[in-house]
Amino acid sequence: MFSGIVEKMARVVAIRKDRGNIDFTLTCDFVNELSIDQSVAHNGVCLTVVKLIEATATTPACYVVTAMQETLLRSNLGLLQVGDLVNVERSMLLNERLDGHIVQGHVDQTAVCTDKREADGSWYFTFEYEYSKQMAQRGYFTVDKGSVCVNGVSLTVCEPTQNSFTVGIIPYTFENTNFCKIEKGTVVNLEFDIIGKYVSRLHQLV
Repeated sequence: MFSGIVEKMARVVAIRKDRGNIDFTLTCDFVNELSIDQSVAHNGVCLTVVKLIEATATTPACYVVTAMQETLLRSNLGLLQVGDLVNVERSMLLNERLDGHIVQGHVDQTAVCTDKREADGSWYFTFEYEYSKQMAQRGYFTVDKGSVCVNGVSLTVCEPTQNSFTVGIIPYTFENTNFCKIEKGTVVNLEFDIIGKYVSRLHQLV
């Protein structure tokens, strides 16, 4: 379970394909605090740390996570290249404040940035995703002032349509997440609000 408050950006150091899976080697500031089997969200995707690599004279400490084919089909992880920055967040502690919203780390689908505009130091990004009536009935949609998770970042929705929405990004978020790298055409990960999914499911059952 995550909150959508990104801790750091990790850099992709190596990528290794293993049949339908991909092993990603990454480095970030808290590598030395990680342990095997720990859950870390990568652009909003919950992945398990499977290996830790100690620093050498020429390379920083790193960790390895594996993305299976189902994850690659639903997310933008398969598009990552060596050197790319990834938003990372460790799982929530139960005794801390929930500063974002309840994020499971189970990405629903991807979206494409269709507009990016500056607004007196802040930024507005518009994203468009594939619409399906069946998926919308299951809670895969956004509502005005509701929550959505984009590349692991908890954000408030504005100007939602049937298949798009806009979010406002303050300077701190822009500078400390990979929103600083998002341009028109960039593919991002979406996780829709779990509360909306439960409400939609309940509506179908009663």
